[in-house]
Amino acid sequence: MADEMERILTIPLRKTKQAPRTKRSARAIKEVRSHIMRHMKVEEKDVWIDASLNERIWQNGIRNPPSKVTVKAVKFDDGLVEVSLAE
Repeated sequence: MADEMERILTIPLRKTKQAPRTKRSARAIKEVRSHIMRHMKVEEKDVWIDASLNERIWQNGIRNPPSKVTVKAVKFDDGLVEVSLAE
């Protein structure tokens, strides 16, 4: 097997609108983490979210995260998944 697996994923963040206004960006981060867990078949502790992706979600403040975000997920052979913004 290859050393690492790389995927470009567009993650819909529609459910964040259900959260209270003051918790939407935090909810968006949780949605990104759960989407990566589902699609890369890893546990929660093995998902590492890059600072650039975190800043993109929090860019418009806590109340207005983006409705979707395109990310690059790289799964290393030790099981760790690094999630960053896709260029």
